[in-house]
Amino acid sequence: MTGLPIGAAPFSAADLAGVLDPEASGSMLPARAYTGADVLEFEREHFFRGGWVSAGRSADLVQAGARRAVRAAGDSILLVRDDDGRLRAFYNVCAHRGSELLACGAHAHRSQINCPYHAWTYALDGSLTATPRYEPPPGFDMSEHGLTPVRVEEWHGWAMVNLSGAAPSLADHLGEFETVLAPYGAADLVAAARHDYTMQANWKLAAENYQECFHCSLIHPELCRVSAPESGSNYDLTGAWVGGTMELAPNAETMSMSGESDGVRLPGLDDAQAREVVYAGLFPNFLVSLHPDYVMTHRIEPVSPGVSEVECEWLFAPEAVARPDFDPAYAVDFWDVTNRQDWTACENVQRGLASRGFRPGPFGADEDAVQRFTAMVARGYLGQPLDAGANSDAGRLREGSVG
Repeated sequence: MTGLPIGAAPFSAADLAGVLDPEASGSMLPARAYTGADVLEFEREHFFRGGWVSAGRSADLVQAGARRAVRAAGDSILLVRDDDGRLRAFYNVCAHRGSELLACGAHAHRSQINCPYHAWTYALDGSLTATPRYEPPPGFDMSEHGLTPVRVEEWHGWAMVNLSGAAPSLADHLGEFETVLAPYGAADLVAAARHDYTMQANWKLAAENYQECFHCSLIHPELCRVSAPESGSNYDLTGAWVGGTMELAPNAETMSMSGESDGVRLPGLDDAQAREVVYAGLFPNFLVSLHPDYVMTHRIEPVSPGVSEVECEWLFAPEAVARPDFDPAYAVDFWDVTNRQDWTACENVQRGLASRGFRPGPFGADEDAVQRFTAMVARGYLGQPLDAGANSDAGRLREGSVG
């Protein structure tokens, strides 16, 4: 994996020495990494626009002409299924006077793309096809005024976009996470629920919190009843991601309030996988939680250094969703409680980071995955490869817990 362009780096190597010291346990990033507007702008340019980010689910855009507008990497993106079945992405802006083509979060289905302001019309491939009532200036060439495309790839039913167009391949970015995700058949799953949250904390704090369950016994009593916080191990595989497993309690089928499942076991899993949950954070901001009977994702969008929007979605096997009595609440309610507990914890940290008394403390053994994430961020600040020295033996784990 190649390094990110360096630009005006917000920190020097000396500033990040405690994070990257190979002889130490690592630490949080400097406080300004969580509070500085200049740091966030660097991250938006290099991590979000310069890398691969999720633009949400694409599997529900089935027919030609189906489209949805989403916010990704700080911009509005229009996802469109074209006449040949290919997913396309464009900046959600008309080439005439800049009108938004579709409100963010909205869905539509038409055989062409129409601007709601002056009716400029585009084909599903983004080319300009009509300009009603418009008197063009001399030399106007319609072929030069199509929608601006965004680099996009479909990955297991998600749209992954790279706004700069200059990131390494998605396959390089994912590395061996592909082998971890493959058995869950995510491309065939159906989104049955979604919650949107506003967290008063930096986007990185949600990612850091996600990578350990050291805190679980203090703030997640519901979780601890169905999964032992000290269980599981962390992956040490290639790719720009961090993650690991936790084991279900003996009396639990899945992560729910009762431990019972109202879904069906995902068909690609073996018996061992059916007794664990995988938590993986794909850099920078896409968290994928793999359960025996559903997949949950978090898409984190930074709004400001201390505010983040979080989109949480739950995916289930189609045969479960097709049942007349199916209700995703067994999974949704459990994680809604857990999410809100986590956001409170992250917001507490955000307030603490604003204190003049904050000094980054060393990580403990149960925070090794957090260390890997903060080191990835630090290497990104310095223009170094995000994925440094991961063991390439597929399936290898290292000791430690996650949550």
